[in-house]
Amino acid sequence: MHDGCSGNFTNGKQMADKVRMMGFSDGAMPMPLQIKCTNCEETFEMTTFEAKCPNCDMVYAVTPCSCFDPSKVMPAGINY
Repeated sequence: MHDGCSGNFTNGKQMADKVRMMGFSDGAMPMPLQIKCTNCEETFEMTTFEAKCPNCDMVYAVTPCSCFDPSKVMPAGINY
């Protein structure tokens, strides 16, 4: 699924599962990101490696290796 910082994810569920498995889902990101929700188009600040849109509960995840690049944040699903 993912090998260090060189791997790729095919979907957001894989990324969320990996972040949870590594124990980083509730960890604070070094720099918060502004994320536009792909479901409801609400913009919110992502401050942890796993976050939920406050408007529609779409879950987003990003690995620590990619947390400075908003294009690497992936949606995992509503209430995933």
